[in-house]
Amino acid sequence: MRPSSEHRFQALISQFERTLSMLLAVLLVVVLAATTVQLLMATAVGLVQPQQDWLGGGLLTLLDRLLLLLIGLEVLQNLTAYLRDHSIQTELVVLTALTAVARKLIVMPPGHEKDPVSLIGVGVVILCLAVAYQILHSRKTPR
Repeated sequence: MRPSSEHRFQALISQFERTLSMLLAVLLVVVLAATTVQLLMATAVGLVQPQQDWLGGGLLTLLDRLLLLLIGLEVLQNLTAYLRDHSIQTELVVLTALTAVARKLIVMPPGHEKDPVSLIGVGVVILCLAVAYQILHSRKTPR
């Protein structure tokens, strides 16, 4: 019995998705490795330079870059979960978004904290993502 053309097409699309996901995962690993090396080198140089002002913005820059790397790792986890389970892990996506918004709030440049609209907007987004995560998490764990 020959598979129908629809089944062959779906198999072809599935193989394309899997191959593309693997390629993106490898690309992300390379970029994360290079970024980590750059961050380590920049931090080492900053530590030995007496003019580096860690309290005047250097620490915020370091935190920003670290959180960005963590977001990259979470995206990599999303890709590997997709490759393993052939489904998008919604809980991981929400956690990644929550980390990204938290990063935005943590490294918010001086002056933005006086803009109540920005703070309210970020707060609402964090609240919505936290509620979405709680709903997804409570569905997954047995009571």
